[in-house]
Amino acid sequence: MHEDLGCDVLIVGCGVAGLYAALNLPRTCAITMLSKGALEECDSMLAQGGICVLPDDADYDAFFEDTMRAGHYENRRESVEIMIRSSPAIIADLVRLGVAFERDESGGLAFTREGAHSRPRICYHADTTGKEITTRLLDAVRALPNVRILERVAMVDLLVAGGRCGGALVRLVAPEESTRTAPELREDAGACFRVRALRTILACGGIGGLYDRSTNYPQLTGDACMIAAERGVALEHLDYVQIHPTGLYGEGPGRTFLISESCRGEGAILLNRAGERFTDELQPRDVVAAAIREQMRIDGTDHVSLSFERVASEVILSHFGTIRAHCLEALGLDILHDPIPVVPTQHYFMGGISVDADGATSMPGLFAAGETACNGVHGRNRLASNSLLESLVWARRAAWRISTGASLPLPLPSGNHVEQEFAWTR
Repeated sequence: MHEDLGCDVLIVGCGVAGLYAALNLPRTCAITMLSKGALEECDSMLAQGGICVLPDDADYDAFFEDTMRAGHYENRRESVEIMIRSSPAIIADLVRLGVAFERDESGGLAFTREGAHSRPRICYHADTTGKEITTRLLDAVRALPNVRILERVAMVDLLVAGGRCGGALVRLVAPEESTRTAPELREDAGACFRVRALRTILACGGIGGLYDRSTNYPQLTGDACMIAAERGVALEHLDYVQIHPTGLYGEGPGRTFLISESCRGEGAILLNRAGERFTDELQPRDVVAAAIREQMRIDGTDHVSLSFERVASEVILSHFGTIRAHCLEALGLDILHDPIPVVPTQHYFMGGISVDADGATSMPGLFAAGETACNGVHGRNRLASNSLLESLVWARRAAWRISTGASLPLPLPSGNHVEQEFAWTR
């Protein structure tokens, strides 16, 4: 066993939730962060479409209803309000950290629309929004002298004494468990040690690695949920798993490349075997996925096609360059003129470790944020581009609760949020 470590706050996971929590904790707080794989191997890096924001008070009711309707009205209403009201400050903070969101002709934020949204309200950076946000957050965290990051280290248990969490038992990851780990870096794979902490935040992603085909990295295997269950921590809605309608078909086994919701938001259409459109592509994800499955059954095929024929070429080139390049490389298809094969694929986990409005779990000293956690904001089915936002909102709230012992107050309604938050950037 390696030498044990100690810190004030242990953060398990280095995606947007873990990184943003670290940035929102006091600089006097000694923080240790764990990444099961390499730092670039987190699902936050893979998010394509964008991140939602409340552009003005006039959109509040519609944003709220869109989120509730997508979640089949099983959402916690308090959580939906918290997420929406917090969004302008989150986006403003990302801009301050250097996130390069697309801009319109006037210099303001450009918005795109995705399925089940009644209007454009999604900030984006081409088709690599998650990578842009996560990279900027990681750069900021790496600059903090109070943060220690341990790569390729996995949590195997919680340290619990007197019913309270005091950190985690961890182990060094073997090469085959991390897709980019060099063998020479893990001659001591399997060695365990303890990381003792006054507070622990679990932010280690979803469950996609448990599926044969998923848009997630394979090392995301629901570790936090399984360990929490063994320790008697409350969990919620473990059966709420989202299937994304459009994973790229035909690449063989392994992680499925996601074809962003924003493609359909910008006009891409789904075609059956005969080349005919068969559904409204802007319905909630579970509805579109069900329509695709039914069409596949009717056609006797194992995929349908996504056509960009109604999307302007300049939009494809500026907004979907990464998707175009991947389809060219993987399948030899150019979305400028070729339909691409798509199939529903496991994508997101709406359930998880049950948390309150501040990210606190049922165990004292233990918090959770991001896809690991269930705060009820998504209900049964997540609205597109609410995942990055929700993760950041609850990461900040957990950090605030740890720092102050209180709940972070919600901003009051105050007119056009985008104009107020972003006027200084123009």
